[in-house]
Amino acid sequence: MPLYEHVYMARQDLGAQQVDELTNQYKAVLEQMGGKVAKAEYWGVKSLTYRIRKNRKAHFTLMNVDAPPAALAEVERQERLNEDVLRYLTLRVDQLDEAPSAVMQSRGSREDRPRRDRDRYGEGRERYGEPRDAERPADRPAERAVERPPEPPAPAETDKVEA
Repeated sequence: MPLYEHVYMARQDLGAQQVDELTNQYKAVLEQMGGKVAKAEYWGVKSLTYRIRKNRKAHFTLMNVDAPPAALAEVERQERLNEDVLRYLTLRVDQLDEAPSAVMQSRGSREDRPRRDRDRYGEGRERYGEPRDAERPADRPAERAVERPPEPPAPAETDKVEA
């Protein structure tokens, strides 16, 4: 059977539980028609770039599906009829990815990043490899960026012209 990634967007005023019920309803349709859902991820409420049917935000859900085309066509038909579903997109893929999607990975990476301490200039000390208690740039002596050219030698006594 072909493999698909299916994402749908539900209205913002639905609760997370109602979105789960929609997902379970679509899973049941797929399984009834001989398919299976390998993975379902709820991405949460995200802002939309532009309004869709007067909604500025939407609940996003991803499903990795292994089902015949007729089963997916039935799910899409039901999504068109349901006024809670704003948009949907189905892509055929060569293989299903078992790892968390990029959206879920980016959500966890924020917590994994070390927190940078900001100084009064808005820059993090650790970013430049300096310890936290290093002196501030204003307290440091000015360093020359460009070296001055050497002074020309003083004229020798033999170079002077006698008048």
